[in-house]
Amino acid sequence: MRFLRQSVTGVFLAALTAALLLYAGQLVFSAIDAQLNAEKKTPPVRERVFAVNVVTADLQTVAPELTAFGRVESRRALELRTAVAGRVVHLSEDFEDGGAVRAGEVLVQIDPADAQAALDRAEADMMDARAEERDAGRALILAQDELQATQDQAQLRERAFQRQVDLRQRGVGTAATVETAELATVQARQAVISRRQAVSQAEARVDQAATRVARAQLALDEAQRELDDTTIMAGFDGTLQAVNLVQGRLVSANEKLADLVDPDLLEAAFRVSTAQYARLLDAGGDLLRAPVRVSLDAAGAGLNAAGQISRASGAAGDGQTGRLVYARLQAAPGFEPGDFVTVKVTEPEVAAVARVPASALGADGSVLVLGAEDRLESLAVELVRRQGDDVLIRGSGLKGREIVTGRTPLLGAGIKVRPLRQGAGVQALPQLIELTDERRARLVAFVEGSSVMPSAMKEQMLQQLAEARVPVRLVTRIESRMGG
Repeated sequence: MRFLRQSVTGVFLAALTAALLLYAGQLVFSAIDAQLNAEKKTPPVRERVFAVNVVTADLQTVAPELTAFGRVESRRALELRTAVAGRVVHLSEDFEDGGAVRAGEVLVQIDPADAQAALDRAEADMMDARAEERDAGRALILAQDELQATQDQAQLRERAFQRQVDLRQRGVGTAATVETAELATVQARQAVISRRQAVSQAEARVDQAATRVARAQLALDEAQRELDDTTIMAGFDGTLQAVNLVQGRLVSANEKLADLVDPDLLEAAFRVSTAQYARLLDAGGDLLRAPVRVSLDAAGAGLNAAGQISRASGAAGDGQTGRLVYARLQAAPGFEPGDFVTVKVTEPEVAAVARVPASALGADGSVLVLGAEDRLESLAVELVRRQGDDVLIRGSGLKGREIVTGRTPLLGAGIKVRPLRQGAGVQALPQLIELTDERRARLVAFVEGSSVMPSAMKEQMLQQLAEARVPVRLVTRIESRMGG
């Protein structure tokens, strides 16, 4: 009986399972048939809307800044070279690389013994020449006196001859007496000629003595110059560089010993393109005396100095392009010749331009502006200047329009967008922050322990760190070098 009941139950369950499988197959078949025979309906199309950042074009007058890179140079430099050869017997205590010297200070003394001996010989020759000049002068005076006496004697002989001629005419004289007087007159004239020759020789001797004095003076001056050349003095207040000398060394003529530069008369030399140079010219083609700002970023401390454009190079240079421009710096503490600096030149003002991010300007010279129903429109503009990550543009109908700041390939004219406007309430990062005592102490310790910073830079950074509020830029740079 139990067996029969279990068999019937198994048959019932098997039949129920088969029925369910048939029903499931019928449902699947019906669903497939309904899907195949159903009419396809297109889903409603929705326009894609992009979110974009926009800024309002505010036309204004802007003084663009030209950014270039250059080197700091000294406007007054002097090469210290030896004019004579010899042994160095004295060096100034400040004659070292970086030594500060004063104008007129004796820097190097070369052994002056030979030059002094040559000067003494030249002075002795000058004494001989002066003595010869005086002797020649006295001899000329004596020769002139003798000539005068001879001329007087000749005149007496001539008068005596005339008396004898008169006596002969009156019949009281003889022919022999007249001839004797005439012979005496001729001899007196010959004596005058001889004395004139003596005077001429005395005058020639005077001229020769003057020439000898002149030559002796030249030799004396040359000997004095050679003696002076053994002493090298500073021509102006400055700093020594590239020193290559020790005491006791034998130096040759025209050997370079060091460079003397004036650290207070500095200028920045920077190269600009021809187009940039053209913007620095006035209507007459002369270079503008535009103001410049020079900055040196060293170990987190920014050194800055102001100046003015002074001149431009006369030629482009071999293998170079553009123009080399020089700007005189005013007070520039911390700067040294040879520093690589960033130069910002303030150009003449340009009117009616809008400053927008550079990413807003397309390759075709147009910008996308917000039109009716928040759809984009393409507006052609003129690129006036590039200013870092921004551009200065102008164009017809640009004033007051909202410009897309970031263009992508998906954006174009006619695209509907959702503008994201920068609210006025967006708070900028603070320029000054307050430091905790622990953080301030770490920064001060890092600056004091740095061996690459100049002393002037350290003092400036420590003064800023001692303030209650410290510039964020300074803290960020120092901590980036600390690894914090």
